[in-house]
Amino acid sequence: MKPPCDRGDPGGSPPRGYRTAVLGSPIAHSLSPVLHRAAYAALGLDDWTYTAIECDEAGLPGLLASCDRQWAGLSLTMPLKRAVLPLLDRTEPLAVEVGGANTVVFENGERHGYNTDVPGMVAALAEAGVTAPPRATILGAGATACAALAALRETGLTSAVVLVRDQARAGDLLAAAGRLGMAVELRPFDTGVRDGELLVSTVPAGAADFYAERFGVNRPAPAAVLDVVYNPWPTPLARAAATSGAVVVSGFDLLLHQAARQVELMTGIKPAPLDHMRTAGQTELTRRASLPCR
Repeated sequence: MKPPCDRGDPGGSPPRGYRTAVLGSPIAHSLSPVLHRAAYAALGLDDWTYTAIECDEAGLPGLLASCDRQWAGLSLTMPLKRAVLPLLDRTEPLAVEVGGANTVVFENGERHGYNTDVPGMVAALAEAGVTAPPRATILGAGATACAALAALRETGLTSAVVLVRDQARAGDLLAAAGRLGMAVELRPFDTGVRDGELLVSTVPAGAADFYAERFGVNRPAPAAVLDVVYNPWPTPLARAAATSGAVVVSGFDLLLHQAARQVELMTGIKPAPLDHMRTAGQTELTRRASLPCR
């Protein structure tokens, strides 16, 4: 099946060997190439390539301009998810609401932006049986927290508590909440989590470790925890949550499902080969865990 992009010469066949990549800075650690390449292999797209390209905000306009008809799409990490918005020809409503696009698909000479973090998060939670949480708390107020708000809306929630270190830096999140129609209550980062709710940690590795000490006998514990960190795993937060009996969803689950949606958007083939991607990603994480520390 041809991808939904016309990059061939008029009257001719589309060129073989479509190119795709993940952009970010730093980007060498990204697991995305492993996931996408596994998908291409399973789909028989042996002439497709997926690479990791170091790119910051300043370099993004030039890189996008250099993408010719050989390019099918790009995956974007922060801070490029927000920086790409004014550079797109079309942006899906969800990406506009969230305030960030993590996927660019080249179609008919145009750049189309999508956000697959939100459906990826919803799918990762649903796979673990978390479909209708009664309440939710989000740690952090960055771009991933904005995606988490949209994902919570998909589960039926209309509000969320967001724990932040500096409320003055939560402007982007509050703006996204307004576009999403979600009510947000900002609280200090060290506020306790309410018993029986969903906790979504969107902060970097180590930032939520102190919460691990709060889960235990006679202490409020969440019913489910999604920690967006995937390496190293399990995080102290995830380990403590599992010990307390909570359902735990890893950052790898999120990465896997959002990457699967990207594969579908870039290739036009549905469904993405999720099992092949999962196996490849888990194998790579195991390999990385066995490497000596530097």
